[in-house]
Amino acid sequence: MLDICLLGTGGMMPLPYRWLTAMMARYNGKSILIDCGEGTQIAMKEKGWSPKPIDVICFTHFHADHISGLPGMFLTMGNAERTEPLLLIGPKGLERIVTALRSIAPELPFEIRFEELSSPEQEIDLGDMKIQAFRVNHNVTCYGYNIIIPRSGMFDVERAKEQQIEQRFWSRLQKGETIETEGRILTPDMVLGPPRKGLKVTYTTDTRPCESIVTHAKEADLFICEGMYGDEEKCAKAKENKHMTFYEAANMAQRAGVERMWLTHYSPSLIRPEEYMKKVKNIFPKAEPGKDGKSIELRFED
Repeated sequence: MLDICLLGTGGMMPLPYRWLTAMMARYNGKSILIDCGEGTQIAMKEKGWSPKPIDVICFTHFHADHISGLPGMFLTMGNAERTEPLLLIGPKGLERIVTALRSIAPELPFEIRFEELSSPEQEIDLGDMKIQAFRVNHNVTCYGYNIIIPRSGMFDVERAKEQQIEQRFWSRLQKGETIETEGRILTPDMVLGPPRKGLKVTYTTDTRPCESIVTHAKEADLFICEGMYGDEEKCAKAKENKHMTFYEAANMAQRAGVERMWLTHYSPSLIRPEEYMKKVKNIFPKAEPGKDGKSIELRFED
């Protein structure tokens, strides 16, 4: 089961009823945070989730509404007696920017590791989870992210017995381990069927529509996409500022064949996003307006 929560859905500035954009994913004891704007900690507390077990924080880009909550998050993690290393992923310049922000959070009881993105596409393997970063089209270097939970094929008991593989090795092979025993090398493909459909969540914000998003969001179980403007008349403003309208996001969702789409990163002037959803659903019926605290549990098909 993959838990997803939109902690905040605002762009540019926090509002009394809307925190800045952040999303958190939890799976099998691991937690990933994407973006950490002002108010992310409060949103997390309102949800009842803890920052201590966060393994990875990804940044789409370095505008303040996406990273200004980081020093406080560091201090909270430190006060919770965290000692495990924390991996930060983001565009080139990440370490320099985070080091500057740490001038107000200089002493931490845990190590910070950096993965700076330098290619249009990059994959980070976390074992049972994968993070795919892909470049999008904003007025600074900006990335979208896929969180992918791969799923191996079904274990074939009969094949294992036919090949005289002892039952004590079955669990290890099912987990993808290669085993050397008594002159034999046992590999997972000896007992597993073809890979099954896993889970995929695509998150992208602060961008114009681009083919990179459509390609990487292909058949996602959940597509979380910027919807800065609901008013169709603000399309010119969206183009000027390298942002997106609800309708442009819906078009990409339709083209990518995603299961469902949540809109996020609203303009402060956008008070009631639900008022625009009828037209959005005419383009992509499974579109929903995101809101702070909106969450879902994604499960494997069988």
